[in-house]
Amino acid sequence: MLLWDMIHANRIKGEQTMKTVNLLAAAVLAALVLPAFAQTQSTPRIDTRQERQQQRIEQGVKSDALTEKEAARLEKGQARVQKAEDKAMADGQVTKKERRRVEHAQDQQSRKIRRQKHDKQRK
Repeated sequence: MLLWDMIHANRIKGEQTMKTVNLLAAAVLAALVLPAFAQTQSTPRIDTRQERQQQRIEQGVKSDALTEKEAARLEKGQARVQKAEDKAMADGQVTKKERRRVEHAQDQQSRKIRRQKHDKQRK
């Protein structure tokens, strides 16, 4: 009986270890997946607007409404807006104040895109 008790105890200990490993793996997976999901879901309006503004710049380059230098400057501005959004998202949630700040930067960038596209400069 002593051998049986040792085998049974090891089996129970192994099951507990396996449960602990599975639980730990699930916790790590949740820690990695949930913030990424929250990050992509918390600023859809800002993300959509960033994409539209990027398309406006690309369209301006294709139609020769923007010079390469103007496009590079506007791209740099878009990168600054994206950096502001990333900074706002750093803690996992964008507050109203942070959202207003990012949207204000987008407003300014949108005006710059319009001005540069309609300034009569050509390549």
